[in-house]
Amino acid sequence: MTDVACVIPAFDAAGTLEAVASGLRASLPNAMLIAVDDGSSDHTYDVAQGICDRVVRLDVNHGKGAALRAGFVVALDACVASVLTIDADGQHDPARAPELLAALDDADVVIGARERTRGVMPIGRRVTNALASAAVGAIVGVPVPDAQSGYRALRREVLEASHASGDRYEYETELLIEAVRGGFRIACVEVPTVYGAPSHFRTWDDSLRVVRTIWRHRARRVL
Repeated sequence: MTDVACVIPAFDAAGTLEAVASGLRASLPNAMLIAVDDGSSDHTYDVAQGICDRVVRLDVNHGKGAALRAGFVVALDACVASVLTIDADGQHDPARAPELLAALDDADVVIGARERTRGVMPIGRRVTNALASAAVGAIVGVPVPDAQSGYRALRREVLEASHASGDRYEYETELLIEAVRGGFRIACVEVPTVYGAPSHFRTWDDSLRVVRTIWRHRARRVL
């Protein structure tokens, strides 16, 4: 039985998923790899079946949050102690996974914080990420360098305690806010990031969803 599960939400990622999963196999040979095909229109499901231990297939595209929750159910059912999440588009380096998991020795949630320097992160993402991270940090009272990073390591207790419900990218924001408010410890590890494959983040729609989530939790704090 493994102590670690890697959840990989994937949407139209047939061209990148295999490299991500292979990288995880190399860096975490004993981990359970769980891919969630979020209603892809390409061969993502077939690629996932060929290399991952478990594959969840959603009939239609629900969004990253829904895909993560589906993967977390499988991971928790497997009784793992910790869960790593990583995007399927090759943005994150799987070789850094052991570093994130090792940081769980002194934390409950570890965020793989992406560089926001000019020329590394596209300007649109840099601005929205900086604003979201600052807003989340203000609400929870601790610095959060990258509130929107999908590269994370979490103890199972964090997931068991979570009631986050968003279907898209706002889910990750709410999960983080809940964790801090629940008394869980947050840590960050800076990781390099490669921006190549098109992002499924819908700038206006998803940014609004994130803002609504932050505002809702801000209102709860005031009350």
